[in-house]
Amino acid sequence: MTWMGPDEEADPGGLRGRWVYLGLGCLLLAAATALAAATGGLTPGASGLVVLSAVWLAPLAWLYPRKRTHLPLVTLHYAGLLALGGALVAGSQAFTAFASLGYPLAIALFPARLRMVAVAATAIVMVVAQGGALDGSLTVVILGVAVPLLVAGWQVAAESERSEKTAGRLRRALAENAGLQERLLTQAREAGVLDERQRLAREIHDTIAQDLVALITQVRAADGVREDAARWRRHMDQVEALAARGLTEARRSVRALRPAPLEESHLPGALAEMAARWAETARVGHTFEVTGTPRALDTATEVTLFRVAQEALANIAKHAGATRAGITLSYLDDVVLLDVRDDGAGFTYPPVKEPAAGYGLETMRERVHAAGGTFTIETAPGQGTAVAAAIPTQPEQR
Repeated sequence: MTWMGPDEEADPGGLRGRWVYLGLGCLLLAAATALAAATGGLTPGASGLVVLSAVWLAPLAWLYPRKRTHLPLVTLHYAGLLALGGALVAGSQAFTAFASLGYPLAIALFPARLRMVAVAATAIVMVVAQGGALDGSLTVVILGVAVPLLVAGWQVAAESERSEKTAGRLRRALAENAGLQERLLTQAREAGVLDERQRLAREIHDTIAQDLVALITQVRAADGVREDAARWRRHMDQVEALAARGLTEARRSVRALRPAPLEESHLPGALAEMAARWAETARVGHTFEVTGTPRALDTATEVTLFRVAQEALANIAKHAGATRAGITLSYLDDVVLLDVRDDGAGFTYPPVKEPAAGYGLETMRERVHAAGGTFTIETAPGQGTAVAAAIPTQPEQR
């Protein structure tokens, strides 16, 4: 059984306690011996018991630090000490102080359930030694005091052990909770890093990659009209504009800022500007329409819809071979809906090959789902494509 004495926390190794109790015992024995000699109570027999008691005290320095692991030896030593103390008190009342050493030793040496037993044993030895005989009335008195004391001590010890076990479980739970909290913090940091990587991947795909594709298209177009200086200059101007815009968007992506068009106007205006610029670059006719009453949306919703429209138009330019594209932004009671459609080649959905056509679609879906919305695609070979993103609006945005 694991237990701790009252001084265990202050003296965990027992290195100080061993000398304290040994010194106390020797001091009490010396003082009692001097008092007995002064009062004529130090008989030759008592002198021999004093020497034996001094020798018997010595192992206390070794036993005290090992009281947990050597309880039988501790009990034997304590019983011998009580016997010697009782014998000395029986010869001279001067040794009562030495015999009372049993009280502090009982508390210091024994676990909770045995302390009251040792205290009661010490009291009985003291009473018997001082009285000289154990008659019937004395026995009744001793039993009447000792038995309730032992029962009460046993109950207190049991409650103390339960409290210690509960405290131990609490300490273990706190340690486990601390470990769990540390793991959660680590996982949160890792999740944050992953989210940031995914955000940058989407931003790079939606801005830098698309601008690079458009830039390459313009360079190739310019290369084909080298003989026409005016057309070549127009393509090169678009190359310069695309490069500058890509650099700006790259800087904004790293700093997690809104797309530049959304900084200058609300969503309808930003979409209209972006669609017109795209149509000029892609050489595709387009229409842009807003239905319902436009209202302010939260930043996340506006950025999501803007990026979805941007990606859908980029896919039209790269894959559809369309001649017309249409964008509709609809403000309904509790949802805002973006629809982008074209009259191009269409494709089989879901696509057979990934990620050439699939990464952009998956990016759009992830963005819309992250904003709490739904994303749908309607397409078939030869029948064009329509993508729709619907995002619920917050009550304060309605």
